[in-house]
Amino acid sequence: MSDQDLVIRDLHVAPTAKPDHEILKGIDLTVSKGEVHAIMGPNGSGKTTLAYALMGHPAYTVKSGEVLWQGHNILKMSADKRARLGMFLAFQYPMAIPGLSVASFLRSAINARRSGLTPDPNIDPTDSIRGGIPMGEFRKLVREKMALLKMDESIASRYVNEGFSGGEKKRLEMLQMAVLQPEMAILDETDSGLDIDALRIVAEGVNAMLNPNMGVLVITHYQRLLNYITPDRVHVLAAGRIVASGGKDLALRLEDEGYAPILAEAGLEGEVTDEAAEPALEAAR
Repeated sequence: MSDQDLVIRDLHVAPTAKPDHEILKGIDLTVSKGEVHAIMGPNGSGKTTLAYALMGHPAYTVKSGEVLWQGHNILKMSADKRARLGMFLAFQYPMAIPGLSVASFLRSAINARRSGLTPDPNIDPTDSIRGGIPMGEFRKLVREKMALLKMDESIASRYVNEGFSGGEKKRLEMLQMAVLQPEMAILDETDSGLDIDALRIVAEGVNAMLNPNMGVLVITHYQRLLNYITPDRVHVLAAGRIVASGGKDLALRLEDEGYAPILAEAGLEGEVTDEAAEPALEAAR
């Protein structure tokens, strides 16, 4: 284990609104830079709870455990500080932000990321002369990443996610990841709501960004995304715990057999259904 690993130890998480109702009941997982790990599981198993807890979503409360990254227990940090440390979350349901252009949003995010964990008071990241990204460099970077994701450059002048199709929203999430260049990316059901063409474009964009300095945690309900993004490890999350781990063959088994056989092997037969919903996420929506 090193500071370059995301280490999750005995993580217990509950909805802030229902602190006695644990959704995650002891997660242990290590993701190293350069690795792609996939978390799969039926609806209601805790996949999105894990993603949101790792990034500090206020709808969830960590009851116990620790998450180590870059030499810090990030559970003691605010969401923005986790992002400044190089963590990134792509949302399953990205929100619209009326009145804020995509270009302004991206430039502010890049400047915040570059200012580091403890910003220098003598540097103004909003000022391209006093520490912010120069406009020429910013435009070149965004154009390059938009081309990678086959995005129309006119999107830069639109308001964030306002009037966007499902595919456009997911591409914008990937554009954010591309320009911010995180060292640990969490993709929360990025394939949700995408047709096969949009899925392929998003997956190709992710693959183009993979490098030895970035770890990826892919959260998905279906195996189809893993046809395009090859995981190093696959984990099955059910009833708040990781009940099985393996290589891509585990994902293929899930595609062929469904979750029932693996849940039965873990002693969870009949305890988890595909119709269960995560209460805190439903409330947040």
